[in-house]
Amino acid sequence: MAEIAAFLAGFERFRERYFNSGDESVFERLRQGQSPRALVISCCDSRADPGMLLGAGPGDIFVVRNVANLVPPYSDSAELPGIRADIEFAVKGLNVERIIVLGHSGCGGIGALMDGEGVTESRFEFIGAWVSIARAARERVLREMAGESRAVQRKACEQGAIALSLENLRTFPWVRERVDAGTLTLDGWYFDMDAGELLGYSAETGGFAALVGRAGGSNSGQWSVVSEKQEQTTARATANTEILASPE
Repeated sequence: MAEIAAFLAGFERFRERYFNSGDESVFERLRQGQSPRALVISCCDSRADPGMLLGAGPGDIFVVRNVANLVPPYSDSAELPGIRADIEFAVKGLNVERIIVLGHSGCGGIGALMDGEGVTESRFEFIGAWVSIARAARERVLREMAGESRAVQRKACEQGAIALSLENLRTFPWVRERVDAGTLTLDGWYFDMDAGELLGYSAETGGFAALVGRAGGSNSGQWSVVSEKQEQTTARATANTEILASPE
């Protein structure tokens, strides 16, 4: 009951802010419809809530969450389209200007992928099949980084899966059409909860670089090389993302 009471108290604070404060302009507008500028595809991990991480308010972002923030390739024959329907609504219905694939460190879904199908299927019924969307990222990590620690491999796979999801987004014809027309931007972001950093994927370099610096540090507001002061796992995994994200 304590958890329920906390949730209800949270709603009370929400209502006080947006409905009882005398300033109802936000929901006066939102009652007429939504017009978010970005679709955020994020993990369902409770520690990586995109609204909280990005400081978004009501109506700011259209959010789709799943295990390991994965995007499957386009298919017009899927019995249950799942996330494909979400993407279609955001791109065609809401006309979002940006799609952000937001991953994070310590992802349990990617951990399950790295464990392998046998281990995962012994515990879960559906997760193994779902995370197999990023099997190519896992295979490249194991091939290219065979001598690295599990922590380095996992972080590289987390970032490689983001790059792979960006590639899969371009297999959707109406996504690719808008990207090529310059009306839609695809971004891959990675929340490093160990370092308190937000990294962004660069198609030009094939790697990730800091968008916002470490907690307590300064923010240049520009693309920069990942700090040499990061943990060894972050630096080495990021350095290898270019290999993992590049074509065979």
